[in-house]
Amino acid sequence: MAHILVVDDDKDLCALLRTALERDGHQVSTRLSGREVDESACRWADCILLDVMMPGEDGFALCRRIRGLADCPILFLTAKTEEADVLTGLGLGGDDYLTKPFRVAELRARVAAHLRREQRTPHARLRRGAMDFDLGERAVYWKDTPLKLTKGEYAICEYLAMHPGQTFSKEQLYEAAFGYDGEADASAVTEHIKNIRAKLRSAGESPIETVWGVGYKWKNG
Repeated sequence: MAHILVVDDDKDLCALLRTALERDGHQVSTRLSGREVDESACRWADCILLDVMMPGEDGFALCRRIRGLADCPILFLTAKTEEADVLTGLGLGGDDYLTKPFRVAELRARVAAHLRREQRTPHARLRRGAMDFDLGERAVYWKDTPLKLTKGEYAICEYLAMHPGQTFSKEQLYEAAFGYDGEADASAVTEHIKNIRAKLRSAGESPIETVWGVGYKWKNG
C-alpha cells in the first residue's frame, strides 16, 4: 500500500482518482488547491499527482515549492502538450506527466510503475569514466560531487550507463526506467534526456549520444 496525494481543483476527478487508486489498495488524500498542500502532506506521500492548470498556485509553482520536501515521484496531470510546458514541468523536478483526458487504467499503471521503481534497492556502484553511480542511493557523482538529477532523470541515465554502446528507443527507455508496460509517453523521455545532458555538461561530461531515427545510447569509453 502506498500513500498518494492528489492535487486537482476538479472535485469529480479527485473522487474518481481516489476510487480507482483505493481499489489498488492505496491510501489516497485529495486537495483542491495548492495552498492546501503543506509540509506534512508532502512528507506523508509516496507519490503525488499534480494538476497543472489550477487557480492561484498552479501545479508548476506547487512543484517548485514542494520538491525539496517531497522525496517521491511527482506526476503532472495536464491538458498542455506543448514541448515548452513539458520541459518546464520536468525541469522543476517532475518525474512524468499524463495528458488530459487520460484513461484511468493508464494512470493506475503509471502510478504502479513509479512505485515499483521506488521499491527497488540494489546495493552496488557503477563507474563510467569520472562518473560514479550509487545504485542503492540512486545518485550519480562526478569526482565525488553529487549531480542533482530528479528521480526520472536518474532512472534513465542509470539504464543507459549500465548498457554502454547499446541504442534504446524512447519507448524502451521509458519502460526500462519506470516499468510501464504499454504506450509509453516518449516525449517525457525526450525532455528528461535534455535535462540530463544539461546537467552532465555542467560537469564537463557528454556521454549520451543521439542515434538519429532510433534513440539514444551511452558512448563507449
